[in-house]
Amino acid sequence: MEGAVRRRPPEEGESYFMSMTDMMVGLLLIFIILLAYFALNLQSKTEELTGANRTRAEILNDLQQSLKDKGLQVEIDTKTGVLRLPDDVLFDKGRWELSVRGQAAISKVASAMVEVLPCYTTSNLCKAERSKHMIDAVFVEGHTDSDAMYGGMNNYGLSVRRAETTFTMLQLNQPALRGFLNKPAGQPGSAPILGLSGYGPDRPIAQGDSEVAKKRNRRIDLRFLMTTPSAGLDKDILRQEQ
Repeated sequence: MEGAVRRRPPEEGESYFMSMTDMMVGLLLIFIILLAYFALNLQSKTEELTGANRTRAEILNDLQQSLKDKGLQVEIDTKTGVLRLPDDVLFDKGRWELSVRGQAAISKVASAMVEVLPCYTTSNLCKAERSKHMIDAVFVEGHTDSDAMYGGMNNYGLSVRRAETTFTMLQLNQPALRGFLNKPAGQPGSAPILGLSGYGPDRPIAQGDSEVAKKRNRRIDLRFLMTTPSAGLDKDILRQEQ
């Protein structure tokens, strides 16, 4: 047609350059999408962990208040998840048997745990909405001072015996604690939340060799570990309860 403008077909180099540009733009878009996905996933995991830590702090505060109402003062550390039992009532120096006052204190702790913990485990004692953040474990930790032991027992053995004595007395006072599981029975990894460990003199909370410091270090800690929600956990718990 007269007067029509004829377009020049792109040369081979120009076509190659356009293809490379399109590919780079596509790769950049894929990278942006993946980056957004990982950012959202990281935010979700961070929120889960933050929520679990917040729930653990609530548990410790509720236990502390329950024990205060029962006449027992305890220390809590919400950052490390520890409830510290009073060092002056549990054990005499070099002994793993609970004193009379220690037995009374452990009875109160067991009672408070049965009041506060059911809805943070799979226990059928839960009468309210079950928490999204479950307790994975509560370790009964035994500790000693740094003084040398005599008569065949060392500080590590003593700390384990103290933890074992406390662990046993908790469940003797409240047998329901044996049924507090971290996951529904039959699921992989399902186990009672209560466990025990002994650290001897290796984790002191008071420095120095004074009698006051040694007395502080002869103690029992309850350390709470939380688990983040897993898919289908709430459904499995509800199905088990029906």
